[in-house]
Amino acid sequence: METVVDRLRTWDDPAVRYQARLVLDGAESDTAEMLTRADEVRTSPECIAVIDGGFVDPLHAYRKWQGAHWVLVQLAERGHPGGDPRLEQIQEIVFAWILSPAFLKPNWTRHIEGQPDRVRRCSSMEGNVLWASLQLGLMDERLQALADRLGEMQWPDGGWNCDVHPRARRSSFVETVLGLRGLAAWVKVTGDETAAQTLERGVELLLEHHLLFHRSGALIVPNWGPQPDKIGFPIRFFDVLLVLELMADIGRLDDPRCNRALDLLLSKRTADGGFPMEVRRARTASEIGSNCTFAQWGPGGKTRTNPWVTIRALRVLGAAGPQQ
Repeated sequence: METVVDRLRTWDDPAVRYQARLVLDGAESDTAEMLTRADEVRTSPECIAVIDGGFVDPLHAYRKWQGAHWVLVQLAERGHPGGDPRLEQIQEIVFAWILSPAFLKPNWTRHIEGQPDRVRRCSSMEGNVLWASLQLGLMDERLQALADRLGEMQWPDGGWNCDVHPRARRSSFVETVLGLRGLAAWVKVTGDETAAQTLERGVELLLEHHLLFHRSGALIVPNWGPQPDKIGFPIRFFDVLLVLELMADIGRLDDPRCNRALDLLLSKRTADGGFPMEVRRARTASEIGSNCTFAQWGPGGKTRTNPWVTIRALRVLGAAGPQQ
C-alpha cells in the first residue's frame, strides 16, 4: 500500500521530492542522485519565481511577504540547496536594511524610558535572517552581529517583544520562537558559547510554558496571528509545529514538557497519514501585493495533506522517538 512518504517522494514539485529524500529518508546530499535533485530544485519555476521577486522592490526588504527578507525565508522553507549566486545578492539587500544605523532606531527598535532591559524589537527579523542564511549556505561574518544583538536585547524572562506599550513586561512568544530558531542554527554552525547561553534562557522560557500554554493550562493566544494550536504555513511565527521543530533542532523533544504539544500535533494527522496546512499565511500571486507569495505551497484545509507541513511534522515525530 502506498504511504504518505511514498507520495512525497513522487510529488509534482521537485523541492518536495528533494526534501522527502533528504529529511525523511536521510539521503546524503552529495550523492549523484541528490545532486541531480538539487539542480532540479534550483531550476524549478517556484524557486525561480521567489528569487526573481527578491529584486522587484529592493528598498523594502521587509515587504510582507515578498521582500528580500521573506525571499530568503521562503527559499529556506522550500529547502533550496543553495549554490545560486543570486542568493548572495538578495542577502546583501537584507544586510543593507537590517545592519543599517536606522534599524536601531524607531520604528524598527524602541527604547522605553526606565526599561533598559526591555528593548522593543521584533527579534523574529534577526532570527529569520540567521536561520535562512545558514539553511541556504550563506555563511557570512556579519551574521555574528545579529546573534550578538539578540543576546543584548533579550528580555529578563528569556524572550523578546516588540510591543511599544510601556505596560508590556513579558516576552511575546510570537517574537521569541523565531529568534530562538535563528540562534539554534547559529550555535550549531559556530559553537558560539554566548549565543548558546542566550538560546538556553529562551528555550527554558518555552519549556516552562509547555511550549504553548499559560501556567493555568490555557492555550497562549497572541494578540496577532492565528491561534498557535493551528498549523500555519509558509509564513510562520508561533504555532505547535514550529515550536516543536525548534525543540527537534536542539535535541530537547525528550523533555516531558514537550508532550502536550506532541499530542496536539499527533491529533492533526490526516486520513492518509499526513498533516495539514490549517492556516494559509500567504496568497500566491505573480505581482507585488499585500500578504502575497510568488510560490505555490500546496493544498490547505484541516483534512488535506500538505507536503511541506507533513515533511516537518514527520521529522519532529521521528526525532521524538518510537513512542510517538
